[in-house]
Amino acid sequence: MRLPHFEYVKPETIEQAVSVLARSDKKAKLLAGGTDLLVNMKYGVVHPDAIVSIKHIPELCAVSSANGHTSIGACANLTDLVNNQNIMAKFPAFDTAVRAIASQHLRNMATLGGNVCLETRCWYFNQSKLWRDARELCHRTGGTVCHAIKGANRCHAINNSDTAPVLAALDAQIAVAGKGPQRLIPAKDFYQDDGIKHTVLDPGEMVTAIELPAGNDTSHSAFIKVSMRKGIDFAMASIAAVVNATGKSVSSARLVIGSIASRPIMLEKASQVILESGLTEKSIDKAGEVSRTELGILTNLFTSAGYKRQLTEVLVKRALNEIKEKTGKAGRS
Repeated sequence: MRLPHFEYVKPETIEQAVSVLARSDKKAKLLAGGTDLLVNMKYGVVHPDAIVSIKHIPELCAVSSANGHTSIGACANLTDLVNNQNIMAKFPAFDTAVRAIASQHLRNMATLGGNVCLETRCWYFNQSKLWRDARELCHRTGGTVCHAIKGANRCHAINNSDTAPVLAALDAQIAVAGKGPQRLIPAKDFYQDDGIKHTVLDPGEMVTAIELPAGNDTSHSAFIKVSMRKGIDFAMASIAAVVNATGKSVSSARLVIGSIASRPIMLEKASQVILESGLTEKSIDKAGEVSRTELGILTNLFTSAGYKRQLTEVLVKRALNEIKEKTGKAGRS
């Protein structure tokens, strides 16, 4: 498979990049690492008239810390991030999530912004054009059907970003540049339950940085990814958990499940169980059971809907037990 013809644009500033996007009428795509975009172009999944290379814009590649907050440019390389001792120490769950992305050779090319904005996937869509043409047009190809859920009135492609759940759990913010003033969007609000328009980005906007807030001494986190093959496959499901706790007393809890729907799912009821009852064996079991009821309608893409509910329950319990063990160690120290 070969890449189609396109115009290659290499802006020198964020303002120039935004200007190109604004006048492209949705027909331009940003290129940073290219590990997802170029594959999709070869499959004929996307057909951009122009490719806007942003990986050489200095401010998009910068990583900085001030007053406890950490700012990571959208074009920051994933391998560089896992080698960053400061990030690894301050945000261990984020570090684990980045290390879980794809494989080493892909992380050598890929960027954080690319994973944050990763296109949703569906096995009825992410195929060759010849394969897709053999089926009725779906929502994503201009039709009116969803092959994953019969009768669905929208696309149910899955968001497989590994960093999305952990950024939502960490209460991170995503910096967005466009024609107007810069926007700072909470990561939990950045994604939409729509397989086609899965982020809140408007036409002509681009992610410029990810802002990680300062943690505290009672904050403990965990990230777990389950995939068929470690080191290359997209997740069947993943979970990020952040709990502020001293012993069994919990002041805040955030649980986010990823890779089972068109956006990461905030497990509000399961988190409330931990907030009210603390990190006990009984409350952890209850949180796992409650999480099954928070997932809404699930597709049979990649794994069955029933398995996804079971996997969510198991992952909630694993993540909370991992954090419980960490709080116990912190108390003993």
